[in-house]
Amino acid sequence: MTRILAERTSAPEGAQDRRALSRVFISDMVLECSIGIHSHEHDKPQRVRINVDLWIEENPTPIDDDIVNVVSYEDIVSGIESYLGKGHINLIETAAERIAELCLADRRVVKVRVRFEKLDVFSNVASAGVEIECGRGEASPAGTFQVVPAP
Repeated sequence: MTRILAERTSAPEGAQDRRALSRVFISDMVLECSIGIHSHEHDKPQRVRINVDLWIEENPTPIDDDIVNVVSYEDIVSGIESYLGKGHINLIETAAERIAELCLADRRVVKVRVRFEKLDVFSNVASAGVEIECGRGEASPAGTFQVVPAP
């Protein structure tokens, strides 16, 4: 089950602008996709779990209960589903980078964290994956992300 939540939070560590931020997150999105470098991974889709955290600069104008005035988590979920459904991806790092780019396409997003896990790789491991984090103003997620092994 995918959980989508939003909360108000403080600026991410190292942020120079101390304006209020909102945090939108997509939690435990589970999909099947064609991903992996091994030949057997090309034969059938695998289950993956995706978690996304977005830090959004709060707009000084009122939200007015209008979806156009907020970052739409529905658009993020649909974008992830569309990207992963387009064809085979070799590396989970590539998938995480593309998801980060999708999130940063909305200029209100100042920082994004993407955690991408393969769920059925090893029989004795719950998941194996990568987590990247990047922010607005960086040339591209590929040049700046941190790779953190899944716990």
